[in-house]
Amino acid sequence: MATSIRLNTEIEQRLDFLASHTGRTKAYYLREIIEHGIEDMEDYYLAREVLERVRKGQEAVHSAAEVREELGLGN
Repeated sequence: MATSIRLNTEIEQRLDFLASHTGRTKAYYLREIIEHGIEDMEDYYLAREVLERVRKGQEAVHSAAEVREELGLGN
């Protein structure tokens, strides 16, 4: 699947420099950046959604003591 993005001039130049000095393609580095960064992005944005639900009282919150008790782990 092809996807296109617009990069600002500075980022484009940095990507060009990296590609030309390493012999790899710009597409290679863009894939690497996305593959290594998507997990952080998912963690951040999905956690932000949960936090918003907690703040609105729409998400259940449990203390560590409650969880231990529920699991029968005691103190």
